[in-house]
Amino acid sequence: MEQMEAAAAADTGSVRIVSRRMVRPSSSKGDSPSPPPEDIHLTPWDLRLLTIDYIQFGILLPKPPTGGDRLVDGLASSLARALERYYHFAGRLATNEHGEDATVTISLRCTNEGAELVHASAPGVAVTDIIGSVYIPSSVVWAFFPLNGVLGVDAAIKPLPVLAVQVTELADGVFVGMSLNHGVADGTVFWEFFNTWSEISRGDNKDMISRPAPVHQRWFVGTNPVPIPLPLSKLQHAIQRFELPLVQEAFFTFSAASIKKLKARANEEMAGGAAATISSLQALLAHLWRAVCRARRLLPEQETSYTLIFGCRGRVDGILPGYVGNAVLPRKTRCVAGDILDKGLGWTAWQLNRAVDLFDEASVREFLDRWPREPTFAFVGNVSAGGTGLTTGGSPRFDMFGNDFGWGKPVAVRSGGGFKTDGNADVFEGPEKGGSMSLELCLVPDVLGRLVADDEFMDAVSVPRQLNQVINTPKLMWTGMSLMNGRDLLPWKLTECVLTRQRLEPRRRRPCPPPEPQSCPCIARV
Repeated sequence: MEQMEAAAAADTGSVRIVSRRMVRPSSSKGDSPSPPPEDIHLTPWDLRLLTIDYIQFGILLPKPPTGGDRLVDGLASSLARALERYYHFAGRLATNEHGEDATVTISLRCTNEGAELVHASAPGVAVTDIIGSVYIPSSVVWAFFPLNGVLGVDAAIKPLPVLAVQVTELADGVFVGMSLNHGVADGTVFWEFFNTWSEISRGDNKDMISRPAPVHQRWFVGTNPVPIPLPLSKLQHAIQRFELPLVQEAFFTFSAASIKKLKARANEEMAGGAAATISSLQALLAHLWRAVCRARRLLPEQETSYTLIFGCRGRVDGILPGYVGNAVLPRKTRCVAGDILDKGLGWTAWQLNRAVDLFDEASVREFLDRWPREPTFAFVGNVSAGGTGLTTGGSPRFDMFGNDFGWGKPVAVRSGGGFKTDGNADVFEGPEKGGSMSLELCLVPDVLGRLVADDEFMDAVSVPRQLNQVINTPKLMWTGMSLMNGRDLLPWKLTECVLTRQRLEPRRRRPCPPPEPQSCPCIARV
């Protein structure tokens, strides 16, 4: 672990950077000679994702018993031990340009240079500012993450780390945000690393980790050249940055009971028609798809699409448990909006069910075989499908709320500024055991406002258990208020709400007037 720099009081809104350091794997410290660099060649799965943002997810934790340098030094120590196991995350992307045939090859060079650890402070931000509404205060949350706006390929051009972590101390909590180059890992690996780090930090299994050993070497189909040459004279030619439409984010949690109700309804509607049982996730995403079509006011004849990001682990023979690398591919389902709205939840869920059935090992192998000859890259600008599509990645199976670093389980999970496009909807494990799920959704503001005002959609949305604990305090009755940057009021708010155990039941809605937040009638103090 090497101290890099002290803070120069660089303010990012309400978040101030205190210090930065590079954390190296614990086995690489001391006077022992470092092993020679090892090159891990990247697969088509990896290479196609170098052109999008770093993966950015983080957890909101309760306030620890100690803070400041003592807190961050302890987290740096456990991070060093986690990097000993995931040593390749301490490496750097390396490129070789081949002028004779105008190609470039890229590898992950395991140099033990380290992952960046940033210590930040936001004493003016409280936990309720983050989770106190379905709306997300984006500019605040995004400042909890390092390497904002960085594409994976940038790290192959400049000496940037492939992994960076930011620990931000809040007024009454801590946010741990992590950014990981999508060209070297997917969401499965991201959360496995997070789980390993938190397990080490809280002191469980001090002599061994309860997870499969990482498999660092990449898996290629037999026809792939290794390394794979990219038909680019300069790597900069793969970079595309887009002017994306302004979006607003919201976070919706669905209780296990609500999910069960949606699943039962979808399967009942398709009784005798569908060959396969509709899953809980398919029912939830169908519920979202229908509501977003209504909120977007799509015409019946307009085409709408849903792109699902499929994990290939378990679908492709030869990928071992603990495989460290990307193993995901997208598949798009298309329908017309009239069918989505008129044929019901079950029919819509069945379209997603069929997409899952058609995603098989043969199609994956065909893609991997073809890609070196016809390489295609993922670009964020292609996601929203002109304001008619949705895209979902992530999984409710990822262990997010198990990331206890030694002073309490997470209160919430949120993501950074990467991949924030119109129609992006990440799915998360819900805070409630037994099948709850959450969706973090990006839509253009007027569409999101109509979605949140949609009674049919919101009837399935629940207030998380952690939020109920916050709003049941004698000081503050939460009534749907949200402040963006502490200044900008949202288009409308819930007023005169009755707090139930599971959710807020609106009696009526009215526009929120434009005065300063302190005088806004949407918040009632008792």
